[in-house]
Amino acid sequence: MENVLIIEWWHWVLGGLGLVLLELALPSFFVIWFGLGALLVGLSVLALPTLALTAQIALWIITSVVMVVLWFSVFKRSQHKTLIGTAAGEVIGEVGLLVSAVAPFQRGKVRFQRPLLGAEEWVCMAETAITAGERVRVVSVEGSFIKVAKA
Repeated sequence: MENVLIIEWWHWVLGGLGLVLLELALPSFFVIWFGLGALLVGLSVLALPTLALTAQIALWIITSVVMVVLWFSVFKRSQHKTLIGTAAGEVIGEVGLLVSAVAPFQRGKVRFQRPLLGAEEWVCMAETAITAGERVRVVSVEGSFIKVAKA
């Protein structure tokens, strides 16, 4: 008599749900794809009960890897990127539009097309008078404001 390992559709569903729930404990957003792959295999085995164990495992591996690759190549890339957490030196030279005029050593406001260090609009100072509507370049980051000059 031969011992044959038989995995039913509900084994895959329970395993998939377990992996999806494990994702709640692990903030990696990586395990969920393997759980969703197992759920997909469970539905496939329910639809095709004669699916061999090797085919089930191959389907699980393929669907999981495809979902991980899609997540990291397509969906993660489309998220808006900011420069939060980068060194202040990396924003020096960025060009923005002066929203409110700035006089020597008095504060104004500058807006950037994409967020710099987490904000699209920054309080700024300049050593020379610059009128609103002018393009300015970041010279330095000094605490909670930036120093700018005409671009």
